Amino acid sequence: MLLHDFILSRAQDMPGKIALRRGEESVDFEALAENVRRAAGGFLALGLQTGDRIGIYLNKRTEGVISYFGAGYAGGVFVPINPSLRPAQVAHILRDCDVKILVTTASQAELLEDEFEQCPSLSAVVTLDVLPSNTVLPKQLLAQTWQELISNTHRLDEPISRIETDIAAILYTSGSTGRPKGVILTHRNMVAGALSVGSYVGNTAEDIILAALPFSFDAGFSQLSQGFSSGSTVVLMDYLLPRDVLKAVVKYKVTGLAGVPPLWNQLVQLDWPDEIAHTMRFITNTGGAMPTATLKKLRHALPKARVFLQYGLTEAF
Repeated sequence: MLLHDFILSRAQDMPGKIALRRGEESVDFEALAENVRRAAGGFLALGLQTGDRIGIYLNKRTEGVISYFGAGYAGGVFVPINPSLRPAQVAHILRDCDVKILVTTASQAELLEDEFEQCPSLSAVVTLDVLPSNTVLPKQLLAQTWQELISNTHRLDEPISRIETDIAAILYTSGSTGRPKGVILTHRNMVAGALSVGSYVGNTAEDIILAALPFSFDAGFSQLSQGFSSGSTVVLMDYLLPRDVLKAVVKYKVTGLAGVPPLWNQLVQLDWPDEIAHTMRFITNTGGAMPTATLKKLRHALPKARVFLQYGLTEAF
């Protein structure tokens, strides 16, 4: 099984089930699979070769999710880039793993304008919106909009043939102690990780998972893969304040939430609405050890929820 097979399988056995929600927008598995096919065809039309890297420099957007899985469908390798990174850090990643196609927004592409000259492997930039007319790109760099990418003209009916031990993704470390370093993950790594975590937390199609962690972080991306493996609905969220997380949990009736110690430490300082205790089925922690005091407060706020203390997902995957 390959990573994108999760979406293709759900599109067959539960086509109308909501796969993604973002704000008031929702996308079912059938529509998600269709857009993955279109994006894959668009990547190939831009010159993508098997094994080429596609950088996705976006906040949590449906277009980003389509790009992750469309990259694999087209035989490529996706590289999630944290949108909080500075232009020089992004350029380092683009050069370090020879990204060929970058998917981003027009405003973020403008910030990278001076860096593109230092990225010789980059041949195309796909922006969700139209680049301003005064944007100057290197001559070898083709600019295309998202709508042009997913036009039906280039739809790819069948995925490019790959095997489980082929590279699916390169996830970069935060760079907090130096330059970001890439961790190579095969399709088998990512599929096994999704099925493993999904099995012990007991994911089902009834679950609603809030994706609050960055997709450039393995535990963040795992919310997508483990959710799609079981047909869960994944809610995409970029939050400014911890209180926004609790509001989203109530609004979408979230049943599962993954976090890291700094987030949990902030959340337990807030007043939790009573509704959360009735809907939350499980929470997971990774990225560091959860303080005992924080864990006790969480168990008090969520008496019915199971708590899974994960550690070392990067190494495990």
